[in-house]
Amino acid sequence: MSFTKKTIKDIDLKGKKVLLRADYNVPLDEKGHITDDFRLQQSLPTVRYLLEHGAAVIICSHLGRPDGKPNPAYSLFPVAKALGKLLETEVEFAPDCVGERAEKAAKKLKPGQVLLLENLRYHAEEEANDDAFAGQLASLADVFVQDGFGVVHRAHASTEAVTHHLPSAAGLLLEREVDTITSAMENPERPLVAVVGGAKIADKIEILQRFIEIADVVAVGGAMANTFLHATGLKVGKSKIEPDDLPLAKEIMHRVADVRKERDFVFYLPQDGVVANKLDSAAPTRIVDWSAHVIADIEAYPKRPVHESSQVADDEMILDIGPFSGAFIAGLIQLANTVVWNGTMGVTETKGLQGPIGPTAHGTELLTEAMLGQFGNRPFSIVGGGDTVGFVQARGLTASFNHVSTGGGASLELMSGRKLPGVEALENKT
Repeated sequence: MSFTKKTIKDIDLKGKKVLLRADYNVPLDEKGHITDDFRLQQSLPTVRYLLEHGAAVIICSHLGRPDGKPNPAYSLFPVAKALGKLLETEVEFAPDCVGERAEKAAKKLKPGQVLLLENLRYHAEEEANDDAFAGQLASLADVFVQDGFGVVHRAHASTEAVTHHLPSAAGLLLEREVDTITSAMENPERPLVAVVGGAKIADKIEILQRFIEIADVVAVGGAMANTFLHATGLKVGKSKIEPDDLPLAKEIMHRVADVRKERDFVFYLPQDGVVANKLDSAAPTRIVDWSAHVIADIEAYPKRPVHESSQVADDEMILDIGPFSGAFIAGLIQLANTVVWNGTMGVTETKGLQGPIGPTAHGTELLTEAMLGQFGNRPFSIVGGGDTVGFVQARGLTASFNHVSTGGGASLELMSGRKLPGVEALENKT
């Protein structure tokens, strides 16, 4: 499927002032320094294209959740400095996004110059999709360009209402995000393997249901897998589960059984896991082999495995998929031509004492290696979801995947087949 909305390549930009909606919701440390500039980097092709084609660029974005009022902790000023270094040009900064100061800064902007407006969410009207507020934003420019993929699943003033006031088109990042994800969901090169993690089944019920219909393999990990395992009768100790999701888990398992009767389909739940009695870098871990029994048999031979090797104790919690499960999913990836990955397999935030990989991140690391061709096959890979992208970024592997999405919620909704308000509001090509 080709992108059906107008893009910046379809409009005359020379001498125009362009209001560019970017997603610069970047992490800052306590000193206000940007700790990860991935989203800034991804926006550069669009900004450069606009500048090269004679436009003056006025960028608007949000940062964090300042609750509709000014808060220095959420100022975009550090972003203006960082963006200027990346573009190798000065980026002007306006201390508000609407009103006299914003209007003055926008009025004096010349073609080839860049202005970044202060945080949109300093005004409650932004998230309320207020038309008057959108009109104020629109008055600063001649054309609106949407390039903030991470926010287009929300109907806000800077994503939906503003398009009623200005000619509107998509930026290069937005086009690539929508095109890549939509193509993978509607016309993938098969076999298609979906690796889905996360905590709540309810949060990903639509994407799970869609993958069950279209994928050749769905492999489930993360805390979500605990709920599925508990629904099958496995004792999971004090592992994180969502009791309210148990009916959903059973419903999905019934649907899986029906699909397996209709076609070849693999729905994989972990067969072993890494457990500990607390979430701590120094807490001892062990492998519990509740289904495969391979690891327990090998470790115990020539004796029989002890009963505890296949049981999660009452005071233990499952924090990662085990090596057998990791190897099995990695093996499935070896047969794939397309892999869509949304959600880590374990608690990847826990720091390791002996290296960069934490004690409960080995499953996620193993899958990363499989997707990047460490074991031979290298499928086309799409990574989405905040925790997954965070893990990939922390490992310095962002550029190694075919596509790493800048929008967690937006990518999830697009994969689920939902319409994105901020995309739908843009003008069609014809």
